[in-house]
Amino acid sequence: MRVTPKRRYSTGVEDLDTRIAELIAETELTDRDAALITEIVTTALLLGRDAASRLDLKIVNAALKEMRYAFKVFAPYREVHKVSVFGSARTRPGDPDYEQARAFGRLMAENGWMVVTGAGPGSMEAANEGAGAAKSFGVNIRLPFEAEPNKIVADDPKLINFKYFFTRKLMFIKEAAAFVLLPGGFGTMDEAFELLTLTQTGKSDMHPIVLLDPPGGTYWRNFVEFVKSDLIGKGYVTATDIDLFKLTDDVEVAAREISDFYANLHSMRFVGNRLVLRLDEAPDDDTLALLSEQFSDIIVRGAIERTDPFSPERTDDDALDKDRIVFEFDRANFGRLRALIDDLNRRR
Repeated sequence: MRVTPKRRYSTGVEDLDTRIAELIAETELTDRDAALITEIVTTALLLGRDAASRLDLKIVNAALKEMRYAFKVFAPYREVHKVSVFGSARTRPGDPDYEQARAFGRLMAENGWMVVTGAGPGSMEAANEGAGAAKSFGVNIRLPFEAEPNKIVADDPKLINFKYFFTRKLMFIKEAAAFVLLPGGFGTMDEAFELLTLTQTGKSDMHPIVLLDPPGGTYWRNFVEFVKSDLIGKGYVTATDIDLFKLTDDVEVAAREISDFYANLHSMRFVGNRLVLRLDEAPDDDTLALLSEQFSDIIVRGAIERTDPFSPERTDDDALDKDRIVFEFDRANFGRLRALIDDLNRRR
């Protein structure tokens, strides 16, 4: 089979491409990073050549600057597990939702985690208050109302202000290893459905997602009943999609759901058509054979096998110290994938 070489991304103007290459060479970046920076610079110049509208240029400019700064703020804490907490900006101290958020933030900080919130008042402030400023991030959105950061993160260098929801949402999801949603309004529901959609479609790695009611609360319980009756019941989602999240009104259960998810699993990555699960300890051959049979419905061909790091992982220096198992996942039944991960964690 003839392989068509990948076309080089360029401006199409040889002299300009040469000048870009010379500029990048002066930065002394690694070859791997230099290639990506070259494409970013090329894209900016192509926007100008395309005669993009002033508004389009402003959007690209603001988004890129927001992402650069946010990456810089999160970078020193990249190895620390973080949980993104969502909830209403309108709860007050003493409200059950507020107290539950505060209790959860405190517990996760005690467990060594950091807490990421939208930096607003209400349940967001409560989670930051529980965790304390040193263990908190605030990703604030500039709005005509409810836009002032809460007092816990207002003067903290880990506060980031965003113009756009989409760049803010990227940070909520990219930087977190777990997600907890308390009761809230349209924004909280938006975040819940986006999280579930990204997980269900494989556009985000699998993470623990917890729907946390206050003790005896019905907000998320009613939501789950809706999912069962109207979404699963009418075939809009599959029955196993219910396994993508955990419903509870107990902060201890919520924290345990998160810690158990990482009892053995470290991370996951697709390499071509193969899904690689990086583990602290890979199962033995007999266990892998059993798992291959048990989860054959999500294996396209072959079986679950142990593996060494693949070339792209070595290039990215990506968790090379971890054990690995690999299989060709059907990329459709993510609820069943969650069940496999749970099984691997229980076997540690």
